[in-house]
Amino acid sequence: MPAPFPGMDPYLEHPDLWPEVHHRLITAIADALAPQVRPKYRVAIEKRTYLLDAEDVVWVGVPDVTVGVGKAASDVLPHTPSSPEHQPLTVTVPMPEEVRESFLEIREIATGEVVTVIKLLCPSNKRAGEGRRVYELKRRHVLSSLTHLVEINLLRAGAALPLTGDTVQADYRILVSRSDERPRAQLYAFQLPDAIPVFPLPLPAGAAQPQVDIQRLLGEVYERAGFDLVLDYGREPVPALHPENYAWADALLREKGLRA
Repeated sequence: MPAPFPGMDPYLEHPDLWPEVHHRLITAIADALAPQVRPKYRVAIEKRTYLLDAEDVVWVGVPDVTVGVGKAASDVLPHTPSSPEHQPLTVTVPMPEEVRESFLEIREIATGEVVTVIKLLCPSNKRAGEGRRVYELKRRHVLSSLTHLVEINLLRAGAALPLTGDTVQADYRILVSRSDERPRAQLYAFQLPDAIPVFPLPLPAGAAQPQVDIQRLLGEVYERAGFDLVLDYGREPVPALHPENYAWADALLREKGLRA
């Protein structure tokens, strides 16, 4: 079944589902761009690894992690009459979780130079903590170089990445920052009911600028992954919608027969 929303599907933002969405979409973007930039450039999928503390792990929805809380009284090892003061309690300690984030680099074949970085934001990039700190360092490095930056934000939760004098209110954003135009950049800001904008991939002067159609690619990922089989459109998405978006989404889903 095709995705029911004309733009971003807010149900794909669920923390338990987003890692798969991210992996599939970043791969789809790479596969779509590769034949358009060759033979002078290639699209490389790179990974960044860092540790999240326990609070960040819970927020981004990394599965199979237990956060440190004490055992209930009924689960505590009983005291023995011989030496009650020496009997330990069984507790759980918060463990850091290794996180691997994928991003794309467009590299020139002749020199190996990275000419463009494409980043699809993760939840940890938008919340205070190690994930955001690591990404902001990478972002500053790219913005101070001759490398172009494309930053795709399809997540409503968390704080937007900083822009000078930013007053834009939008559910989603795509930032295209060409190195030869900085500090100016193009910001595609769009709301839940809007289709995801098509934008040109920034490449060095003289190279053709392929059009990046995230909407089409996300739709193809949705169908290949069978997300319609696991998404319950009768429930509120996570994170929840603003009241005005809820009314619009509710009417849309009812019209398509996905909500009673």
